[in-house]
Amino acid sequence: MRVFAILIFGGAFGLAACGSPVAGNVSGDLAIGMSVSTLSNPYFVQFRDGAEAAAQRSGVTLTVTDAHNDSVRQAGQIRNFTKQRVKAIILNPVDSDAVAPAVKAAGQAGIPVIAADRSVNGYETAQTVTSDNVAGGKLGAQVLAKQLSGKGNVVVLRGTAGTSASRDRDRGFTDGIAAYPKIKVIARHPADFNRAKGQDVMTNLIQRHPDITGVFASNDEMALGAIQALGNRAGRQVKVVGFDGTPDGIKAVRAGTMAATVAQQPRLIGSRAVNDAIKVARGQVIAKSVAVPIKLAIKDNAHEFWTF
Repeated sequence: MRVFAILIFGGAFGLAACGSPVAGNVSGDLAIGMSVSTLSNPYFVQFRDGAEAAAQRSGVTLTVTDAHNDSVRQAGQIRNFTKQRVKAIILNPVDSDAVAPAVKAAGQAGIPVIAADRSVNGYETAQTVTSDNVAGGKLGAQVLAKQLSGKGNVVVLRGTAGTSASRDRDRGFTDGIAAYPKIKVIARHPADFNRAKGQDVMTNLIQRHPDITGVFASNDEMALGAIQALGNRAGRQVKVVGFDGTPDGIKAVRAGTMAATVAQQPRLIGSRAVNDAIKVARGQVIAKSVAVPIKLAIKDNAHEFWTF
């Protein structure tokens, strides 16, 4: 019988190391640690749920910690997993650069690390499993350009600085929008993948650039914040494209306030990371890079996506 439990770890990081382990069968158990950048984002809740479901199916123990978007806290979580001698670590980085020393230490201790949704810079992990964020950014540019009939003034809301996801989505969007010379990118501003910050940033951008006709946000949370700032202009005078395909994002697409969202499959990313962590912990060979397919959600097909 497999059970769910909650562990509270003490020590220097206190609540930083709170975990929700999925305990498997007593015999033959294998322990995996997973550090998630933030569980305040619905996207990463789905990522965690997919990972926990895979761990439960496989009968392994998965301990999940929330870094609360703090790279120092996350490095401490990785060091704690290393000291505990888990068999593998799954990491969704807060900062792709800052986490490298802790990942290197885990690797030197013989613990394989899988990077999920975002890559690690400066140290080679056992695997990186992500969506193709560059292709997703380009797809976002194409659908926004179509919504704008190939002309207009666009602003870009970037994610957290230092994350590969933000960098790659921005690069893909830049490459894609370059094919439309009548569309001008008049501002780029970080909003840290956060809805409240997205609203604040968008409010300021509207004041400085009242002629905005389009918004590309590197995740749905920022897009939803932008929609709140735009009010009844969203979906009418201003077209908004998000990224992730979260339940709230899909609802906004169905409502018409968001033109589209580049939908990832966070549950699949989480489950694939766990399944391959089990394999590599048991000495099996796994792919160095895994690209999980993305899909475009627009009003015509939004009913095909989950909205719970």
